[in-house]
Amino acid sequence: MNAPAQRIVLGGAAVDLMEFDSAVELIMERAGTPGGKPLAVASVNLDHIKHFGTNGPWSRILTENGAGAARPGQRGNLDWLSLLDGAPLVTQARRLTGRKWPRLAGSDLIGPLLDQAGGRQVRLGFLGGSPETHSLLKRELGEDRPELAVVGWWAPPRDVLSDPIASRALANEVAQAKVDILVVGLGKPRQEVWIAEYGAVTGARVLLAFGAVVDFLAGRVVRAPHWVSARGMEWAWRLALEPRRLSRRYLIDGPPAYAQVRLNSAWSANAPLRR
Repeated sequence: MNAPAQRIVLGGAAVDLMEFDSAVELIMERAGTPGGKPLAVASVNLDHIKHFGTNGPWSRILTENGAGAARPGQRGNLDWLSLLDGAPLVTQARRLTGRKWPRLAGSDLIGPLLDQAGGRQVRLGFLGGSPETHSLLKRELGEDRPELAVVGWWAPPRDVLSDPIASRALANEVAQAKVDILVVGLGKPRQEVWIAEYGAVTGARVLLAFGAVVDFLAGRVVRAPHWVSARGMEWAWRLALEPRRLSRRYLIDGPPAYAQVRLNSAWSANAPLRR
């Protein structure tokens, strides 16, 4: 059994520092363990800092882990695992700790997680993305990973996600499918906020807030080559592919978030996440 994650604060947001294999092992262990709080997994990059870091509009939602009083449909009934993502945050984590930590992007983790899920008969569900993307992904998974047990596909429109009654009904529908791992690709901050509010209602043991992973798996968005991501330039690759959608995130919102990372980062006094 690996040691618990080391928790630090980057830009006001909690980050759990782990090695790649340890993160995969922890996620799969929780997916196969009934009872207890669900595990929600988020990727911490500059966009995450904007929403959940210092002075972000959702700065406390991932840390409201109150015990005892929480019930389904309320915040505080999840364990959050917030993983290091993005070159600037990797660099800052190294400054703080004196050692190099790997970048644990959801797009890198999803392959090994699907590999293990197929071998362990873990039940998967996908929430987010369009029906067209789901059709492509069903075909891709059917050809490449026929052993996967995918028990549900949900492509809710935005009005459902912003409606508490409709969101609870959606979460109950997921619960009826008896999902072990729910891949939630709604984009930041919507996916994390929805998970915080309704994740426990879904009955999923693990909820992965993995953004564009569904598009990557379906082949609708091409991932950056390794030599690009290894040099911390994946953001430029994605900006070139989707300039209208991502220009504000990277060119306008990114610099202030980076300033927060440099100004408001420290070792956390919170206890580390344990199995």
